[in-house]
Amino acid sequence: MDTRILQGTSCTISSLNCKCFEKLTKAEMNFIDANSVVINYKKHETICKQGSFVSHIMVVVKGLAKVYMDDGSKSLVLKVIPEGNLLGLTSLSEEHNTYAYSAMTYVESVIKLIDINAFRQLVKQNAEFAKEVIDILSANSIQINGRFFCLTHKQAYGRLADIILCLSRLIFKKNEFELPLSRKELAELSGMSPETVIRMIKKFSDDGLIEMNGKGFKVLDYERLINISEKG
Repeated sequence: MDTRILQGTSCTISSLNCKCFEKLTKAEMNFIDANSVVINYKKHETICKQGSFVSHIMVVVKGLAKVYMDDGSKSLVLKVIPEGNLLGLTSLSEEHNTYAYSAMTYVESVIKLIDINAFRQLVKQNAEFAKEVIDILSANSIQINGRFFCLTHKQAYGRLADIILCLSRLIFKKNEFELPLSRKELAELSGMSPETVIRMIKKFSDDGLIEMNGKGFKVLDYERLINISEKG
């Protein structure tokens, strides 16, 4: 994988798999399982709602989700969460008992909900587990800071190149895949209007950077996309 696309992109794809659970003993894992439920979510179903009381830490077992903030008319996507990643860690502190954001599935997904008090107990009693959780929170903060920088400094073509590279290399891990996001969702993710995204996708296609056929998506020229991303 070309590490250039992992830095400085406006597409905040969480690639921080839940390695913290590897630090738990068998008894602690049994404790987690006893305080968890696994739920199947439909496409575009809400996982948690901004402002609601925090009850669980969530693991995306299968699927793809977005974390976003919403004011009723506009929304800003903070992160895209693929399988193997955690949701809700920013609400781990007992001083913050409501979700600061909403989360919704992009596709049919399987989410494991862990009782937040059980999760907090393990953070208190297992130092290695706590360290891994802190590392994830720190990396998340760095990712989001980078996203805000890019959204405010990169031009439209650079942002779209970011999105395409992240989806290809970090989510699907191949150059040809079925795109689960609508044009509107791509626009929301890149901080642009749907009309602008549609126009730029056509431009990228005409220039031989990508190929689209319905939901089918293929990256044809990584080097040029990376160059566009870097120059912004």
